[in-house]
Amino acid sequence: MYRLICPLIAGLTTLIAGILPFIAGLATLTPGTADAHHSIAAVYHTRRETTIEGVIVEFHFVRPHPYLILNGSGGAGEQQSWRLELDNQFELRRIGIADDTFRPGDRVVATGHPGREQAAALYVRRLDRPSDGLRYEQIGRSPRVSVDPPAAHR
Repeated sequence: MYRLICPLIAGLTTLIAGILPFIAGLATLTPGTADAHHSIAAVYHTRRETTIEGVIVEFHFVRPHPYLILNGSGGAGEQQSWRLELDNQFELRRIGIADDTFRPGDRVVATGHPGREQAAALYVRRLDRPSDGLRYEQIGRSPRVSVDPPAAHR
C-alpha cells in the first residue's frame, strides 16, 4: 500500500506546484478585479429615486467609481452640495466618458438612488446635460451615453 501512496502523493505535490504559478499569472492578467467593491444596495436606497438639478462644481474621474460634486436642489428644493457616484471607471472609459466629459459650471439633472447614511449622496441612474443633449444612464447593469442635441442647436 505504501508503494502506491508515495508516488501518488509525489505526483500530487508536483501538480500543485505547477498550478500555483499558473494561478498567480492569471491574477496579473486581470487588473482591477481584486479591488474592493461594495454592494450598491448597502450604501444606497435602491428602491427609492431622487432627482437633483444643479451645477457641477467638481468631477473626480477616480477608481473605482468616478463622482461629481454638484451644487443643487433635490425634491425638497433645498440648495446643498451633493456627491453623485457613477458606475466604475473601466466601464465609463469603455463608453467614451473621460476626465474632461463633465466640467465645472455644467448644468445637469440627475436621477438616482439616495444614500442610506449620507443625505446628500446619490448613485446616478440617469444624468442629463441639457446644454448639449448628453445623457448618461444605467440600463440594467451597463452604462451608456447618448447625445440628442437640443432643438435650438439642430
